[in-house]
Amino acid sequence: MVVMQFGIFTVGDVTTDPTTGRTVSEHQRIKNTVEMAKVADEVGLDVFATGQHHNPPFVAPASPPVLMGNLAAVTKNIVLSTATTLITTTDPVRIAEDYAYAQHLADGRVDLMLGRGNTGPVYPWFGKDIREGIPLAIENYALLRKLWSEEDVTWEGKYRTPLQGFTSTPRPLDGVAPFVWHGSIRSPEIAEQAAYYGDGFFHNHIFWPPEHAAQMVRFYRERFEHYGHGRAEDAIVGLGGQVFMADSKSKAMETYRPYFNNAPVYGGAASLEDFTTQTPLTVGTPDEVIERTLGFREYVGDYQRQLFLVDHGGIPHQDVLNQIELLGTKVVPVLREEFAKRRAACVPDAPTHASLLAARAAQATDTPSADAGQMGRVEAGVPRAPMTDDVTGTRAEDR
Repeated sequence: MVVMQFGIFTVGDVTTDPTTGRTVSEHQRIKNTVEMAKVADEVGLDVFATGQHHNPPFVAPASPPVLMGNLAAVTKNIVLSTATTLITTTDPVRIAEDYAYAQHLADGRVDLMLGRGNTGPVYPWFGKDIREGIPLAIENYALLRKLWSEEDVTWEGKYRTPLQGFTSTPRPLDGVAPFVWHGSIRSPEIAEQAAYYGDGFFHNHIFWPPEHAAQMVRFYRERFEHYGHGRAEDAIVGLGGQVFMADSKSKAMETYRPYFNNAPVYGGAASLEDFTTQTPLTVGTPDEVIERTLGFREYVGDYQRQLFLVDHGGIPHQDVLNQIELLGTKVVPVLREEFAKRRAACVPDAPTHASLLAARAAQATDTPSADAGQMGRVEAGVPRAPMTDDVTGTRAEDR
């Protein structure tokens, strides 16, 4: 049983270290990423997630299952996820086949977080129009679900060629598809999509103030309940975040400042002081990271997954490994204990392959094992589809 998952994610940027002027090669950055996952597994973290990019300065894999397959061979326990799987510009057939293959290699330790991406030029590179981002995400995911749940797929949509009697191979491990999180920073349509299917919603939580995160998660929870998947409290929520730790806050701020100022994602957008005050970025001691992270629950409620970004902006690799070590030895053990103490009764655990298998078995036997407070709840990862979609007005079976 995994009550709450803690881990790290990377966007795989290759950034010059502003303190030394050195830039690691793409080859070394890729090798460093593998070592990050190995160390995260060794120190007891639950999740390692990688972004999907097709443009410099990022070397996060264009096909994350390639990295997942490698990591499956060199890790033992950690769940291999994505910080983004680009559902808009990646063919759903490729997603269905590649991630199912990685799922087999990892013996079920695979899930994925879908997103639209935030790099406009990627769309035309793959023959897509960024103005169609939301419709692409809706149609492509509907097809992906169909490919994983049916072995004889006949389908026609707007954005790709039709399929006639198509079977995606390999089939998902044990007949259970990888759990899907829908990731978004600012798009309520994606929160709506996650709620519609009863999937997880991952709010990246690294740029915007807490009020924005609270609004997005609250909307998702309300829509999850609206679609009949259970109570709002049963919705599966994940959060991102970013940390840099040292023995003292002053040392952490001094060390991290040049990396923050030169980071390709947000460098120059605001001062480090403003960013740490106005967003969830935490720069300080492990105790300060613990205190700040525990505070997330106050505005999003109980949730299932917390991931931290620790390697952005050219931070030296050894420093990154030290951050992972601190998370695994100083921060996460306390967070596990404290979140468990504060957790409300009957909140779902983080979904895993084992829990999805158990939920399917329970549904198959139709054993009334839940207490009165749990009646009508649908287990995470085995959603009951609503009859209509309030976004498109179409019937679920027509999607």
